[in-house]
Amino acid sequence: MTTPLRIAILGSTGSIGRQALDVVARFPQRVQVVALAAGTNVTALAEQAATFAVPNVAIAEPALLGKLAAELPSASVSCGAEAVVELATLPDVDLVLNALVGAAGLRASVATLAAGKRLALANKESLVVGGELVTSLATYPNALIPVDSEHSAIFQCLLGEPAEDVSRIWLTASGGPFRGRDLASLERVTVAEALAHPRWTMGPKITIDSSTLMNKGLEAIEAHHLFAVDYDTIRIVVHPQSCVHSMVEFADGSVKAHLGATDMRIPIQYALSHPARWDSPVAPVDFAALGHLDFEEPDYEAFPALSLALEAGRLGGTMPAAMNAANEIAVAAFLRGDAGFMDIPRVVETVMSAHAEQPLESIEQVEAVDAWARATAAGAL
Repeated sequence: MTTPLRIAILGSTGSIGRQALDVVARFPQRVQVVALAAGTNVTALAEQAATFAVPNVAIAEPALLGKLAAELPSASVSCGAEAVVELATLPDVDLVLNALVGAAGLRASVATLAAGKRLALANKESLVVGGELVTSLATYPNALIPVDSEHSAIFQCLLGEPAEDVSRIWLTASGGPFRGRDLASLERVTVAEALAHPRWTMGPKITIDSSTLMNKGLEAIEAHHLFAVDYDTIRIVVHPQSCVHSMVEFADGSVKAHLGATDMRIPIQYALSHPARWDSPVAPVDFAALGHLDFEEPDYEAFPALSLALEAGRLGGTMPAAMNAANEIAVAAFLRGDAGFMDIPRVVETVMSAHAEQPLESIEQVEAVDAWARATAAGAL
């Protein structure tokens, strides 16, 4: 009998974490959860840990430790941001699924790779704010496997292909709930409208990022670091059916496309099973019923967040960290009702204009820039 893969899920109560546990439940003889971490949802975390008999559990909010310990008397429980990171380095962990939200995921990604563990990365901000810090540690086989549907698609299209033969990466975008809307109409959109994604079920932050197209800019930065390609090689194309998850074009004009259902359990499962493939968690796509696939250019004027993210990526250094922090603050303000939809790119642009980028050197430097950008963004709201 094959020894099960022992995993830690950081961010287990979020959308990716919950879907990962659904995959685990389908393959109990292949995957064993040995550690779980969450931010503040102590009730859901305790239920998950009890259901899967998880021995190591951490909650980021220290005030909730007592409640967690009472719910899980047989588990080893801990609290605080450092405790969440420490789960990634436990000796009995083979693979860490980093599904934390935001720049807080960087330390966990670095700790995972420094400990020689496999990293299934769903926290794109790790690469956005600290790309070189992360990739410089991913030097052993299968060290880093992307979980984002687009990057999982690219990763799979590149298997067996020489890097020098890649001429273009086509990064697909659904277009979000406001595809086709003009700039003037976007000034009036509500939180409920922005959260109504037409294709994907995701957490609120990433859903808002998808509605501004910021998410696609972040993914371009992520692709730049994951696949060691320059930004001129990355082409973003809107594909509303979200069936083609991304494509790779080669020097001879051939294009490999990764197609499939719009269900995040597929790339999550592949990150766990790679290089093998396990039975599908969803029904296959019926291409005859689908009928057609559409592609179009993004509207950079109506969605300025996309251009701002690409500009930050090209500038490099600490600029992506400043951009990302400003976006997180502006998105949170929008979700609270304290800012308008178009205030998000306005705040990001304000912070980027005020930041003088520096070469990327350390996590501490990234965190200092992050703190400065958050304070500056809050002042711009």
